[in-house]
Amino acid sequence: MIDYRVSPETQARLAEAAEIGRKELRPAGLEADGRGAPIPPDDAFFERCLARGEGGTVWAGPDGKRATGPRRSVVERLLLSEELAYWDRGVIIAMPGPGLPENNVLSMGTDEQKERFLGPFLARDRPRWACFGMTEPGAGSDAAAIRTTARKDGDGWILNGAKCFIGGASRSDWILVQATLDPTKGRGAQRAFFVEAGTPGLGGFKIEKKMGLKAYESTSFTLDDCRVPAENLLGGEARYESSAGFKTAMRTFNAGRPQIAANAVGMARAALDESIRFARENDLLGRDRVRDRIEAISRKVRKARLVCLKAGWLADEERPNIIEASMSKALAAQMAQEATTLGLELVGLVGARGDHLIEKLYRDVKAMDIVEGTGQVQRMIIARTLVGLPR
Repeated sequence: MIDYRVSPETQARLAEAAEIGRKELRPAGLEADGRGAPIPPDDAFFERCLARGEGGTVWAGPDGKRATGPRRSVVERLLLSEELAYWDRGVIIAMPGPGLPENNVLSMGTDEQKERFLGPFLARDRPRWACFGMTEPGAGSDAAAIRTTARKDGDGWILNGAKCFIGGASRSDWILVQATLDPTKGRGAQRAFFVEAGTPGLGGFKIEKKMGLKAYESTSFTLDDCRVPAENLLGGEARYESSAGFKTAMRTFNAGRPQIAANAVGMARAALDESIRFARENDLLGRDRVRDRIEAISRKVRKARLVCLKAGWLADEERPNIIEASMSKALAAQMAQEATTLGLELVGLVGARGDHLIEKLYRDVKAMDIVEGTGQVQRMIIARTLVGLPR
């Protein structure tokens, strides 16, 4: 039986997240959007994040005794992610921490790598970031088509290539870079490497100008004969038999897709609430067409949340969730775009001024259909899995 109950501790955390969102996240997101630039790394906002206990790692330290806070189920994490995105999705991505590659390091990293790369996040002595470098200018959503190369050179590796739209790359202590030993050998030739800030050959950082989610930086960079030591290969060479490298990257995305879906549900809720508020204040709720649209979006928000939670519940049960993970992202991203479109239609010319929350959400939410595999990619994954089509 599917059980979505959450603990009293998580209910309290959801209430706390709503309070932080109202006081901190939404104002910070609106300010960054108005400025058209990410929150600077030395902004006091990040110090306040650390003071609240954020920005750390769930790794328990070399002796396994470091307090890392309560371990939450995937369902609970999705609910928290939804609530935080309700207030501002761009700001929560900007927050310090080991981010997307943390789970890969925990599942595949050696003990030495966990201590070396996650250990500093235990201290919370300053805002720190890490990120995952997968997307490339010529590969887009096709993770198997990356062209960044890795060549063995004595006791190290030489990386060459370019990455784009990598969250927080220019401020990260390290980047987990996905590369291939031979582009003609497909997924089995992929590897992941830790590339630390300041490594010679890592450079060309350029923060992209985006239509939305401006609170966090999306950065392009290059790897030009960038040499890293052998111990920077995630998990060591023994881990990379068959297609372990590609599967590791995909594990990240299978875990991340329901998170994106939860973000989209939160943003849709925000658009819906703002639409209802505007309709009430402007005597629009008496119109059948307005009520019908609001009811339809409300129903779709609930449907998307249930699909998202099922993906999380399967993960908690350690059962395959690739179909549900892709379904949740494809469904929630599309639904959120519908919700913001409805809102923009309701506010009309007010939304065209460029300073209304719904107009911001309309620009923010498009990324939910793009990041970690477009809606089209999700539908291909679902079709391949359901009917066994070859890759």
